[in-house]
Amino acid sequence: MIEGNNRLDQLSQAAPRATISGYVEDRIVSPYVNPNSGSRFVLRPSQFNGDIPRNLHLVTGDEQLEVQMGGVAGLASTGPQNSWQVIHGWVSDLINDIRSSWNDNQATVFIDCNPSFTLYTEMAMSASDRLIIPFSADGSSKRAVRSVLALLYGVPRFPGAQISLFHTNSERFRMSVPKIYCYVGNRLTQANYSSAGAFRLVVNDIGLEIFNMWRSNPNAFHIHPSGAGVPTTRAAFKQMFQFEVRDANTASVVSGALGIPMVSLLSGQYDLPGKRVAVNQSQLEVQKPNIRELAAMIE
Repeated sequence: MIEGNNRLDQLSQAAPRATISGYVEDRIVSPYVNPNSGSRFVLRPSQFNGDIPRNLHLVTGDEQLEVQMGGVAGLASTGPQNSWQVIHGWVSDLINDIRSSWNDNQATVFIDCNPSFTLYTEMAMSASDRLIIPFSADGSSKRAVRSVLALLYGVPRFPGAQISLFHTNSERFRMSVPKIYCYVGNRLTQANYSSAGAFRLVVNDIGLEIFNMWRSNPNAFHIHPSGAGVPTTRAAFKQMFQFEVRDANTASVVSGALGIPMVSLLSGQYDLPGKRVAVNQSQLEVQKPNIRELAAMIE
């Protein structure tokens, strides 16, 4: 954990920054003309962490991004007539720059977004084809799902609510928005599963919000796997679009803190800052198949 933070500090303090903020700095200098510099900001994490597969590449996050967005927002509202469209295409440009430098148009890209719908989240949405919506079994997740549907697809959160500028401008400039691929319950515990009370009620409410979106706008969803038929019942819809990830308790903490992918984690004792913890084989026997199943469903 500490080593990872130190590595991130080194990358963010390099000149230029070897992070997403470094790329944004490049774009601020040339906001409306692509400098084709995206490939300078991608790295291979396996050179720092031997547990990470070598075919995984990363453009790292950077807290400086929050500071930069004030100035970037001004660029999106001034300049040429299509400035909003151009600024919102920066992440697409980044991805295309990297693919072009690799001469590989088949690379799959995952963009991990901040839960808040900021300008850089909007850029990520404009660059994406599919959307995976994570949720927890709480009221805030239900409100967050409603916000996503409103901001991306113009679904009003309540009668008379204002339509989001992102939705309006995406239609105005004919920019695509991602199609919903699935919604994933995050770290659901065994206690949750055995409870017939508030937990399951919240999960069902979130599922109903998204199912109602399906009924009103099925074109906002990506049917999968390839060749699958269109769901005709709520049960079939849930089977295609909903997934639940079990909480592996200590194993989840160790995996995240030490940067060891869950499927590579072994049972035993691990040293975390300030304490030594045990990962039980029983946790892994539940979690690893669960994670593999989720990965296998993503085409």
